[in-house]
Amino acid sequence: MLTRRHFVLTSAALFSAPIAGGAQAAPTSDRSKWDEWDAQVTPPNYDPFTSNPWGLDPRFLPHLVEANPGLTPGDIHVDAVARYLYHIRDDGTAMRYGVAIARGNLYTPGTYTIRRKTKWPTWTPTANMIARDPEYAQYADGVDGGPTNPLGSRALYLYVGNRDTYLRIHGSPYPRSIGGRASSGCVRMVMAHINDLYPNVELGSTAYLYPPETYIAAQS
Repeated sequence: MLTRRHFVLTSAALFSAPIAGGAQAAPTSDRSKWDEWDAQVTPPNYDPFTSNPWGLDPRFLPHLVEANPGLTPGDIHVDAVARYLYHIRDDGTAMRYGVAIARGNLYTPGTYTIRRKTKWPTWTPTANMIARDPEYAQYADGVDGGPTNPLGSRALYLYVGNRDTYLRIHGSPYPRSIGGRASSGCVRMVMAHINDLYPNVELGSTAYLYPPETYIAAQS
């Protein structure tokens, strides 16, 4: 007859040892490599206004432009029609950068607060992204920070109140997508460009994402 003691001892012998590799480690970003990675994504003799090894249309290179009156310094405005991001400066000017926006109906216009910003972020696809595109399932455990990470070198995290929307303004390892519609919801920038923008963006700043042309056409 099997006693309870026999069952406990046998179970311990059979099942107490953990299975090696059974738990997936959370993705990480190796801080010791950040400077190396920054150098890797920054062109030699980099000039933000003229460097263009990516072959972008010149209008998507950074430009200093006059801001419209009444805009709040520090805020970000994304013109989804022209594919421009404007960062408003204190002197009535704005830095303008080329961007890519989300494909299809994944772009979400709105007013957001930047509550988090990260250098060389990690990335994990959401459940909705995986359901929409099963190829993302291979990244379900997350992707370490680095030059091939989908969020690139820098990320600004967009919130509504205290709720993370999972929308980001971020660098991209695919600079040739700038000017198009390519992402799964986020606003993409060239990594060298967002590296320039990043230190000038304060937490608590507002990001305005304006409607794309398809939305405007639908409302007309």
